Amino acid sequence: MTVRCVQNCVTLARRAGTPHKGAKQRKGLMMRLGVIGGSGVYDIDGLEGAEWQTIETPWGAPSDQILTGTLNGIDMAFLPRHGRGHVHSPSDVPYRANIDAFKRLGVTDILAVSACGSFREDMAPGDFVMVDQFIDRTRHRASSFFSSGCVAHVSVAHPTCGSLSEKVAKAAATTGVKLHPSGTYLAMEGPQFSTLAESRMYRDHWGADVIGMTNMPEAKLAREAEICYAPIAMVTDYDCWHPDHGAVEVSDVIRVMKANAANARATIHALTQDLSGTHAPCPHGCDTALEYAIMTAPEKRDPGLVAKLDAVAGRVL
Repeated sequence: MTVRCVQNCVTLARRAGTPHKGAKQRKGLMMRLGVIGGSGVYDIDGLEGAEWQTIETPWGAPSDQILTGTLNGIDMAFLPRHGRGHVHSPSDVPYRANIDAFKRLGVTDILAVSACGSFREDMAPGDFVMVDQFIDRTRHRASSFFSSGCVAHVSVAHPTCGSLSEKVAKAAATTGVKLHPSGTYLAMEGPQFSTLAESRMYRDHWGADVIGMTNMPEAKLAREAEICYAPIAMVTDYDCWHPDHGAVEVSDVIRVMKANAANARATIHALTQDLSGTHAPCPHGCDTALEYAIMTAPEKRDPGLVAKLDAVAGRVL
């Protein structure tokens, strides 16, 4: 099944500085949970009415088809971040297309699952970390839907959704996995792992807790798309700072990753049992992040870019 991107002309009715009734519009919105599966998590079992859909976006094709269906009565959309078979390198993941495709499918909340290395002795391989902060060290990725012709600035001071993260943490706890309730994720470019000097710097001087390659710019784009975003990082290794573990070996990572994937699937199932079918207005403002963000005057906006933003920013344009 193909959901096509319709490049309609968008009426530029909103004047700069004019409040938009975002919270009112969001009242009673149907919940649809989007899950982005990281390394080792390429599908979800148990979906009723499961169907892989091809979604077209103005930002190109997503990482793969999107698996839709229902789980415990909750509408679901699942996307393997690297594609089935792990075909996309972290730098080449089509992050904008992925988030746009979720928005077109009506996704209101995203659980982002990813593998990571740990900088903390107590965050051991096999543990889960609820990430609530980021240090973005990526360099070669488009990090925004907006650009010249339609400029917008959203706040990412608190880049994750506290309410959704609490529910995810509660769900993860039911699996028996050791869960850390907060953590700072350093997003590196990759695809290589860190040098020893980098690993020590991130740990000892920058205060990072875990390191990965994929949650940025994903978190920023989800905020621009006004989607609640909760990342859960699955620890696979100690990076290379740990004197007793040495350099990261891919074979070790894969072994732990398989165990983590099973716990991730169990977390997803438990989470759907705790969700309501209706998405209430987000108390953290995730679903109104664009309220005052667009700076370009209506008469100066690039019609072509505005058309590409029909799903992401249609609420405020």
